[in-house]
Amino acid sequence: MNSELNAVVEYMERERGVDRETIIRAIESALQNAADKNSVDAEVLRVNIDRNTLDIKAFATKKVVISVDDRYNEISLAEARRSDPSAQLDEMIEIESTPRNFGRIAAQTAKQTILQKIRQAEKSRVFEDYKGRAGEIVTGSVRRFERSTVVIDLDHGAEGMMPSPERVPTEEYEVGERIRAYIVSVEDRESGPEILLSRSHPDFVRRLFELEVSEISDGTMEIKGIAREAGYRSKVAVISHDERVDPVGACVGIRGMRVKNIVRELNGEKIDIVRWSDDIKKLVTNSLAPAQLKSVDVDEPTHTVTVTVDGDQLSLAIGKRGQNARLTSKLIGWRVDIQKDEEAMDFEERVAAAVAKLAHIDGIGDEWAMKLVYAGFLSIEGLMAADLSDLEAIEDITPEKAQELWKAAEKAYTAQHGEIAE
Repeated sequence: MNSELNAVVEYMERERGVDRETIIRAIESALQNAADKNSVDAEVLRVNIDRNTLDIKAFATKKVVISVDDRYNEISLAEARRSDPSAQLDEMIEIESTPRNFGRIAAQTAKQTILQKIRQAEKSRVFEDYKGRAGEIVTGSVRRFERSTVVIDLDHGAEGMMPSPERVPTEEYEVGERIRAYIVSVEDRESGPEILLSRSHPDFVRRLFELEVSEISDGTMEIKGIAREAGYRSKVAVISHDERVDPVGACVGIRGMRVKNIVRELNGEKIDIVRWSDDIKKLVTNSLAPAQLKSVDVDEPTHTVTVTVDGDQLSLAIGKRGQNARLTSKLIGWRVDIQKDEEAMDFEERVAAAVAKLAHIDGIGDEWAMKLVYAGFLSIEGLMAADLSDLEAIEDITPEKAQELWKAAEKAYTAQHGEIAE
């Protein structure tokens, strides 16, 4: 009985729950691989482990000859008959050729092989546990940092990775801290399952609302869109499929408790709850609230919404660093251009507005827009109505540049109106 190997096998059976035959086959396979690697200029061996005694033997196949020239592949007739009295010349026979210390090597190999198989089994189990959970929110604790990536311990021995793009820029994490995160994807890699986590993903906010607002989870209400700048502000557009349920009020909750719970989880990130509408004008108005809009003009071909507001409402509509306008644009999927009412503008503001409009046209840009406006061309229509000679008369504009600017205006006009101005 190979007592050392037997102790390893029994431990693996008892403590790890690995089947005995699986263990023995794994050890045989590992020993066979080791023997094969060492077979250059040596005997080619076949390894066998006795299932009862766990004794290990290695057998070499050799040709029976009169005179041995290759001791690794040949055996003399006399020596062959000591192992097998019926051996004949030129016959291939197997003889035992077990290397020294093969039992001790087997025990070490067993430990390494089984531990490797256990690790592989654990990785497979983790992947099976998590492969269908993309889109869920999970809770874990920060284990370590790998540069800017946060490694998070999850249930069942799993590890999640939250790389820099999935982190919230305003949040700092500490080892051991409990945090919640959104599962973006689960991939089966050679090194093990890769669970990608995020706290900055817009759907993290979506799932928090689904968990907090029962009317969303039961289908009475629906989230139609989310625009997010993680750590700062999110806009969530909701609609109710039951006219008796106010979608905004349901999301806010009694005394604001529902939305407060979500804001608390997001560490103070502001949440704007917007009533959804299929009417783009109404949706923009809802999204830019509480700013009071004077007019909303929709340009379908270019997917642009132009919003006009009084001077005292401009900063409120645009938001800090343009955030309100930017999130509204993300939410509706259209470009949103917010401008001050021209009637309330002074001369300098009107000039700046005209420059901005022309500069936005591909092929013109800020420098040439400024020259055109100061030469009296304040709009696309004005450019289209001009003769090339009028443009060439402007300082620094060559005939070639005049043609280029006119073509750029023509292209923009066609995109907006579907026809070329006469």
